[in-house]
Amino acid sequence: MRRYWEQGELKIFSGNSNKSLALKISEILGMPLGNIKVARFADGEIDVKILENVRGADCYVVQSTCNPVNENLMELLIMIDAFKRASAGRIIAVIPYFGYARADRKAEPRVPISAKLVADLLTVSGADRVITIDLHAPQIQGFFDIPVDNLYARPVFLDYIKGMDLSNTIVVSPDIGSVDRARSFAKKLDLGLVIVDKRRPKPNMAEVYNIIGSVNGLNCLIFDDMIDTGGTLTSVANAIKKAGAKSIMAFATHSVLSKDAVSKINDSPIDSVVFTDTIPIDLSKCDKFKVVSVSKILAEAIKRNHLRESVSELFD
Repeated sequence: MRRYWEQGELKIFSGNSNKSLALKISEILGMPLGNIKVARFADGEIDVKILENVRGADCYVVQSTCNPVNENLMELLIMIDAFKRASAGRIIAVIPYFGYARADRKAEPRVPISAKLVADLLTVSGADRVITIDLHAPQIQGFFDIPVDNLYARPVFLDYIKGMDLSNTIVVSPDIGSVDRARSFAKKLDLGLVIVDKRRPKPNMAEVYNIIGSVNGLNCLIFDDMIDTGGTLTSVANAIKKAGAKSIMAFATHSVLSKDAVSKINDSPIDSVVFTDTIPIDLSKCDKFKVVSVSKILAEAIKRNHLRESVSELFD
């Protein structure tokens, strides 16, 4: 019997943004990464060449559009175009971290909807499907004219929490927009839920106005999809610590960590922050950082997609 990746042929390729995650995925699937050159010409333009035959194959291109966002996005678009012109059977963009996801609506006059533009660019470049993890705004799936699998990092966080003493613990939603995510964790862990009313007087600045519920004397678990400048997380941590929280552990899928986010977290009352590896992270920058891998989730999603099996059953 042929191995599953030989049935229609499955190939996995990686750009430069997160090759370590791509290698983990390929190891789990028991196959090598595909041979591709993603380099730069002397003037900085991106030079891509596929170094093996991909005609008729299902090609999965792993590339997070993290910092430098525009470089990594352009790499991905050019790689997809190369696969299209090499007559790949299906081209699936595996984007563990989807950049520009916060620009998902016209919040004020004369601003772009950048997430829609990126969706259009991926579609026009030749992608047949997108696989991503914890989109900042789930409605972005509707911006695409191709199928999108929005996976969840929840299982790896629950595995990390498994075995912890949760007898004196509560889940905290850092803002109103994260309530659904926090509620799902609270339900899975059979814990109560506290909601923080946070406002943004200007971009990358957060102020806590109210805490809905009590955290006094409790161990707090904060769940969010990403930590960018750390403003929301540290503001919430300071507020709940002032309100009597005993300890604070944060979980975030994407470690964007812009500007002085690391120093903010270092100086905050947060005891630890658990990220996934959707974005490469240097653990030496902060002793509070821990990393769990989403490689098994992505590998299983790729396998199921290749075999035309249900991906949603992964999270039932």
